[in-house]
Amino acid sequence: MAHTTQHQPSADRGASAVTVHTDSPRERRGEGRVLNVVSHVVLVVWGLMVTMPLLWAVMSSFKDDRSIFTSPWALPSALHFDNWSRAWSQAHMGEYFLNSVIVVAGSLFGTMLLGSMAAYVLARFEFPGNRFVYYLFVGGMSFPVILALVPLFFVMKNMQLLDTYHGLILVYIAYSLPFTVFFLCGFFRTLPTSVAEAAIIDGASHTRTFFQVMLPMARPGLISVGIFNFLGQWNQYLLPAVLNVGDEHKKLLPQGLVWLAATQGYKGDWSGLFAGLVIAMLPVLAAYIVFQRQVQSGLTAGALK
Repeated sequence: MAHTTQHQPSADRGASAVTVHTDSPRERRGEGRVLNVVSHVVLVVWGLMVTMPLLWAVMSSFKDDRSIFTSPWALPSALHFDNWSRAWSQAHMGEYFLNSVIVVAGSLFGTMLLGSMAAYVLARFEFPGNRFVYYLFVGGMSFPVILALVPLFFVMKNMQLLDTYHGLILVYIAYSLPFTVFFLCGFFRTLPTSVAEAAIIDGASHTRTFFQVMLPMARPGLISVGIFNFLGQWNQYLLPAVLNVGDEHKKLLPQGLVWLAATQGYKGDWSGLFAGLVIAMLPVLAAYIVFQRQVQSGLTAGALK
């Protein structure tokens, strides 16, 4: 009798073996340390590149002209406060400073008021043409202001707004509105709708709901975009250089710095020039130092909600 033996194929015969390689916790910790060291080195180098010119300008503003050239990196042997008084009075930096405060304060108020109202409507209400208006504001961010200088000059001239405070304020508002609406529109979308609905149910109008309920809730975003607008408007040179050239007493601080560099530089008054430069930088530094936490919270609020 013939005996047949049947062989059962093994379950893993013919099956391809798959090997999964995973990084060990030690390797991941090593990569994290390297990345951490590289990021800290980059931040330190970037911080030195930003702060060293500022510190050098501040030190130079307290030196005399000879010390600026003979020992540019040394601390001042004596504090020459007369550099600041000379730049403030004789170079008319005080007058230019006041002009900048007037123009920037008016334009910043108008920009934040109109920008927040437009952004709130575009973000919270649906109506025909909503997206079209929104994209018009977004498109305004990509339009170079230098292309509009010539027609803007003649428009301002025909409206008799050249060399006036309110003319520059209107131009600054129009220049800053696209970014303000774009920033605040995304921020208003993150706010809860239940609070506004509760205010409407209680009998509040849309205007009262906006000013008393929604606007205080958007305070971090308002402070953030307000700081950005303040920096851009305070350091703006091109627009006032084109639209504010007739009246010498209505020049703004950036125009005064350029005039001071052109005139005092030839006279060798470098200490007064550095003092005027520091005077122009102080409001910007003070604004950022005071509102630093609000700016950071406003930038991250949309991502955290």
